Order: sequence, then structure tokens, then C-alpha cells
Amino acid sequence: MAAPKQVALQRPPRDVRLDVLRGWLQVSIFIAHAFGAIWFWGIHASWGVSDSSEQFVLLSGLALGSVFTLKRARDGFGAALRDLLLRIRRLYLTHVVVFVLFAAMVFWARMTSPVPPEAVGWGWLAEDPLRAIGGMLVLLYQPAFMDILPLFVFCMLLLAPFLWLLERLGDRALLLPFALYAATQVFGLTPPGLGGTEIGFDPFAWQLLFLLGAWLGRRALLGAAPLPRHPALFVLAGVVVAAGLWVKLGHYGWVVPAPALLEDAAHKPVLGPLRLAHALALAWLVAVVVPRDAPWMHGMVPRVLALIGQHSLHVFCLGLFLSWGVASALALHPGGAWWLELLLIPAGTAALAGFAAMLDRRRQPARRARLANQRC
Repeated sequence: MAAPKQVALQRPPRDVRLDVLRGWLQVSIFIAHAFGAIWFWGIHASWGVSDSSEQFVLLSGLALGSVFTLKRARDGFGAALRDLLLRIRRLYLTHVVVFVLFAAMVFWARMTSPVPPEAVGWGWLAEDPLRAIGGMLVLLYQPAFMDILPLFVFCMLLLAPFLWLLERLGDRALLLPFALYAATQVFGLTPPGLGGTEIGFDPFAWQLLFLLGAWLGRRALLGAAPLPRHPALFVLAGVVVAAGLWVKLGHYGWVVPAPALLEDAAHKPVLGPLRLAHALALAWLVAVVVPRDAPWMHGMVPRVLALIGQHSLHVFCLGLFLSWGVASALALHPGGAWWLELLLIPAGTAALAGFAAMLDRRRQPARRARLANQRC
């Protein structure tokens, strides 16, 4: 499975499924963050113990693992590392900008609203701004909505060392992220949250999903066999999905609550074992059941979702602001929450799609120039 520098790897054709899936995950995240009571029933987080976060971490690892492997094979490890560091720098600066703008929105709402909307964890920034800014810069101050991008920064820092080990140790390198995950579950390893906040996504646990995705991305690029489709795996995946459904329905009081052992195994911040298994089961089922390209993927709605998925980072950032605004409006007007949700969620989704379309139009000239250079 090693990728010597002289190997002539080719960029694989774009997988339409991934773009459509990423777009749907963005819409799901927007709906989940809005804390509504109507549209929420239409996303898979309502029916299982994992949600869109797990799939995004896995897919991000898959994409970056493939990109790093391709760059490493064509231009060497140093070039691949420089490219990765530039991506990390961009993501870190994106987090800083989003944090600053989100804080401005939160404090503006507090000053102008007769009933200030809930803003968990942002008080430390007002009470001790210098320390709070320092905590934000080291990614350990994570008030409401500011916990996911730091996770991606941490995981991306692990990517190059992990892929370097994969070249030398083969699949045995996976033992390290699995060992760190196990240690997190047993000993409760987690970075300290600052300013009274908690780390929403324990990076010592969640790195496993990201690095598994990177392993899959590298594996696919090197031409490894596709994922197995053994009947026993379908049974196992079905059992895991059913267990997740049982836990969730128990929360709604529709069935007898699941045992405490299952509940504890679905804990989100530390990516409990059931939650991890549920996310992997769903990802495997989609990968082996949904074809790479199908006529329905070219319909209007899938094409809009694919467009959103192609610009997922920027759409996600806008979605944070829109979802907080929707959640605040629903909380401030509980009497009309149902009709506000029916109106605002579709409007917010349309705004995300329009934003993605605008970004795509801006990217077209650069894309055409890149294709022209490749032909030359």
C-alpha cells in the first residue's frame, strides 16, 4: 500500500454521491442548529445516535487523505506537507474570523433585544476579553457553535504523520488512532475547556473517524479493492442502526428506554463506541448501496445539494449565523414558533443554496484556466 514518489497516480473522477451527501449534511446541520420542532424530524439525527458531524469528519478525512496521497506521489512529501499546512492555516484563520463575527452578532443581539437570546459560553469574552481571545487562539475556548472547526484543525495536524506511518507500517498504523481512541474511552482523556466551556468534540476520540477516512481515501486512490459487501456485514450494520433507533425512540418515550450501557456508549463529546459504530454503519451502507452515479442524482434538488456540498466549508460558516438567528427567533416568539419554523428553515436553506451558487460562479474562471493548463 505504499505510494512511492514515482508512481503515476491519477485524480479519480468526481464522485457525485459525495457532493450530494455533503450538501444534504450541510442542510441537516443547519436544521439541527436551528433547534426547531418540525423540520428536525426529516434528518437522520432524529432517528439514530449519530448525526451529520460524524459523516463530515469521516468525509473530510477521506478527501484530504486522497489529496495528500496524490500530491505526495506527484511532487514529494515536502510539497504535500506544504499544501496541507496552507489548508490548516486557511481553516484556522477561518475559525478566527467566524469567531469574531459570531461574537459581534451575539453581543449586538444582547444589546438590542428585549429578551436576549441564549448564548452559552460567550460571557467570558465580555468579562475577560484578553484571556478569552487567548483561549480562542489556542482553540480551547469554545462557546456555543464554535466547537467543530477546532476539531478539524487538530485532525489535520495529525494527517501527515499518520500517512507517513501508513507508508512505512501499512495498515498496522491504524493501531495508533485506535489505541488513542480506546485510551480516551477508558481514561477520559480530553483537553480542558476554558472560560467555563466544554470541548464539544474531544479530538483524542474524534481523530479516529478522520484518520479512518484518510485511510480509506488513500486506499481508494492506490487502487485497493472496494469495500466488502458480505451479507454478515449487512446484518451487523442493521443491528447497529436498530440499536441507535432504539436509543433515540426511548428518548421520545415511544418505546421502553434502552439500557444505560447503550445510552452511555452513544455519548457525543467523546464519540462513544455505539455512536462510532452507528456512523460507520451508515457510511458503509451508503457506500455499498448507493451507486456512484444514478439518474436521480441529476435532478434539480440533488444538483442544488451537490452545489452546496462543493462549497461546504463556506456554506457551513454561513449556516452557523443563519441557524443561530432562526433559533433565536423561535425562542423569542414561542407562540408563533411553528409558522416561523415553516417559513425560516426553507428560507435559510435557499440562502445557503444561493450563497453556494454565488461562490461557484466566482470559481468558474479559475476552474476553466486550470483545465486549459492541464490540456496544454
